[in-house]
Amino acid sequence: MRSTNGLAGRRVRRRRRAVLAALAALAAGSLSACGESGKPVLNWYVNPDGVDTFEKYAKQCSTGDYDIEVQLLPNGATDQRTQLARRLAAEDSSTDLMNLDPVFVAEFANAGWLQQVEGDLADTITGSVQGDGDYLKGAAETVTWDDKVYAIPLWANTQVLWYRKSLAQAAGLDMTKPVTWDQVIQAAADNGGTVGVQANKYEAYVVWINALVQGAGGDIVSDTEAGRDAKVDIDSEAGRKAAEVIKELADSKAAQPDLTVSNEGTSLGQMFPADGAGEFMVNWTFVYKNYEGLVGGDITEQQFADLGWARYPATVAGETSKPPIGGIDIGVGAYSDHPDFAMEAARCITSEQAQVDLALDNGLMPSTNAAYDKVVASGDYPADLIELFRTSVDEGGPRPKSAFYAMISGALQAKWHSPTSVDPGSTPKDSATYLEDVLEGKSLL
Repeated sequence: MRSTNGLAGRRVRRRRRAVLAALAALAAGSLSACGESGKPVLNWYVNPDGVDTFEKYAKQCSTGDYDIEVQLLPNGATDQRTQLARRLAAEDSSTDLMNLDPVFVAEFANAGWLQQVEGDLADTITGSVQGDGDYLKGAAETVTWDDKVYAIPLWANTQVLWYRKSLAQAAGLDMTKPVTWDQVIQAAADNGGTVGVQANKYEAYVVWINALVQGAGGDIVSDTEAGRDAKVDIDSEAGRKAAEVIKELADSKAAQPDLTVSNEGTSLGQMFPADGAGEFMVNWTFVYKNYEGLVGGDITEQQFADLGWARYPATVAGETSKPPIGGIDIGVGAYSDHPDFAMEAARCITSEQAQVDLALDNGLMPSTNAAYDKVVASGDYPADLIELFRTSVDEGGPRPKSAFYAMISGALQAKWHSPTSVDPGSTPKDSATYLEDVLEGKSLL
């Protein structure tokens, strides 16, 4: 929110903008508006996943009018947001294209930092939200804000339950039917296995909490259009059910030794340990290609054949689970010196073929049904796995869509970490009180 306290306020804002602009200029380093050819250069800020494919499409989507250059963002989603927000708040004209975690779109759009997507593409995306378009519904919903479209879905990520078939068989679990977190934790604990999650103090831990809460029929917050006046709902039966799952795992023999600092990468090595039964693990779509690439080196063909997959575990028996929805959306900076070129480039780098290449080369699944069909036809993935990904995105649960999402996430991390300290009797209540105070400006993160 901008201050409206008269002339003094305007002077402060001008000084602040000048300082931020100077910082952005320093951070930009050697970034320039024109390349060696004399053509305008569009800077595309990308996350570290799929960089080889991004580099390829930066070249393919460059034209006689402009060149596209890839600029690498930090590894973590929180750090990515911070860097982009600083640039955009300083009205940086060199931030032309950017890879956005879906939860950034509402915040950036509300701040006026993103160029609106219009025309036929916007119509297709909004139609997809209603189930009448080529984009997966879950992906299309991530780029809309205030009934407008502010980004273009590139890939649509989701989590599934990866597991060793031999471990599930030893536990007597029928993985063709829905399984609960309680079943998975007990099966691993009773049969020498572990359960892999993301529980470090970072965004992916909030992804897990959100999925558990939604899987129990609740929400972290609701009425998010009200901004700071959103209704905080986590102090609920659903919040307590989520806390029960986290506590059960933390207290279980199935907990991995690095639970409190675990992330997407750390749990991968527990699937095929030197000795042990392996694991059940919730993780993103890249996992299949990751393990496939290890065959003949770190793992054998026989081990890879023992890899299974199933829908995300249910929080409550009999309730349908809500798999997390993630991915990457492409936004165009509102202050770009070349907004028309940048929007044209955004359409090119989110093309159907680009989505197919990201899936086949990097394990990052498409945001459109047409691209999904091509991935299935390629034969590079088991057909049932591809359909599991697609169904999980369409039926999954997004994180809260709020202009104040960074506050929501930070407040949850502060009260729910570490997982070993989670108490169903107090954590949901304490986090609700703290989140309300943060949104109202009574407490700072």
